[in-house]
Amino acid sequence: MVTSPKFPVLPARQLPDGPKPKHAQLREILEDICTTELRPGDMLPGERVLEDTFGVSRITVRRAIGDLVASGRLKRARGRGTFVAPAPLISRLHLASFSSEMSAQGLTATSDVLLAEAAATPPVEVEAFFRSGDHPHTHLRRLRLGDGLPYAIDDSWYNNVHVAGILDHDVHASVYGILDGEYGLPVTEAEQIATAVNADADTARVLDVEPGTALLKIVRMSLSGDRPVEWCSSLYRTDRYTLKTHVERATEQPTD
Repeated sequence: MVTSPKFPVLPARQLPDGPKPKHAQLREILEDICTTELRPGDMLPGERVLEDTFGVSRITVRRAIGDLVASGRLKRARGRGTFVAPAPLISRLHLASFSSEMSAQGLTATSDVLLAEAAATPPVEVEAFFRSGDHPHTHLRRLRLGDGLPYAIDDSWYNNVHVAGILDHDVHASVYGILDGEYGLPVTEAEQIATAVNADADTARVLDVEPGTALLKIVRMSLSGDRPVEWCSSLYRTDRYTLKTHVERATEQPTD
């Protein structure tokens, strides 16, 4: 859990009457404070404090905060308060590790290892992808964090036919880096399937969301050349992860 610093002490000020509504003035002030004074995960003061500080009504405060929640700048946690929301990590559906995606957006990626073991009986879909017969494989489950905040849970399997002993390396770091640097097996292509699921109690606890929260599930099957090396099922917080694609209409070839 991230410990929030105290909200900056603001001098009391009256918002002026004028052409710009007071809720819009307050929204701009709070958005500036979120950018210059606070970090993602920090908590805003209570509504009463904002009322007294800026000399506005409860309705004005709630509308200003509601606008910032709707825009994704703030998030509400039931029974806990209102917090600065992290900027969502945007994946453009190209082959890149979580660590490199985070780095490209100015975030520090870290991992908490939840499970690491050699397992003799992987799920049927994993074994079918690896096509390796009755063979033990490596099971690795990690909580992926950006600047210390939970973004996703990766539940991965690695093909021991090609990457035996992968747990001897630092799997807190980028596993794709290990595949490339230690085994000479860079991930060259992958198939991804995205679906929506709801967080069960255990997943909600790990990702710090409410049970039933909508999550993005991505199953990724990765190859290095023609060698299947990784099968991974990831669950992403939808307030912190966005998929972006670019599509074009195929040019029709003229016919005789």
